[in-house]
Amino acid sequence: MVKIDIMSDPICPWCYIGKTYLDRALAQRPDAQINLHWHPFQLNPEMHASGMDRRTYLEQKFGGKNQAINAYAPVVQHGVDAEIPMNLDKILRTPNTLDAHRVIHWAGLEDHQNDVVDGLFRAYFVDGRDLGDSEVLADIADAAGMDASVVLRLLSGESDRKEIVERDASARGMGVTSVPTFIVASQHAVPGAQPTDLWLQVIDELVASA
Repeated sequence: MVKIDIMSDPICPWCYIGKTYLDRALAQRPDAQINLHWHPFQLNPEMHASGMDRRTYLEQKFGGKNQAINAYAPVVQHGVDAEIPMNLDKILRTPNTLDAHRVIHWAGLEDHQNDVVDGLFRAYFVDGRDLGDSEVLADIADAAGMDASVVLRLLSGESDRKEIVERDASARGMGVTSVPTFIVASQHAVPGAQPTDLWLQVIDELVASA
């Protein structure tokens, strides 16, 4: 069994695209023994807990409306070319993702992590749901096989909040500056949304070496 550790944020479009490419490679290699482990990396660790208007966020981040459109043009084009569903116009808010990372962490303890990550990406990029909303997070967790009432109770407290912040800081301390970043077999870093063909090559090499 080979582990791939993934530093990611559920509001990162390249993380969504990168996971889609990797999933397509894994679907073509169903016998490969690959385990995915998701780790927190907040794009906006200083974001207010309630998030902010997405248009305002993008214009502030990229220096204006036209600059924001230009910055997102490659994301849109990748989505079209790779037939990855995206409804960016539905996204009204940019959330603080700390709670979303807490849910991903708990999902890992119950072996539901990939399903929760998939649910978060779909909720944000396809349905435009607010990932800063506890009810939304609990609903996504419930659809992945977790207990929504337990998730809501945990989100209402401080459980694992400090740990997520520390793990985020640890990733940055290791030199991770952007996401997605994939660490293959605890040895090789693969940055960015790599195409399916590259992942097929990586998987084949891992299987051969094993």
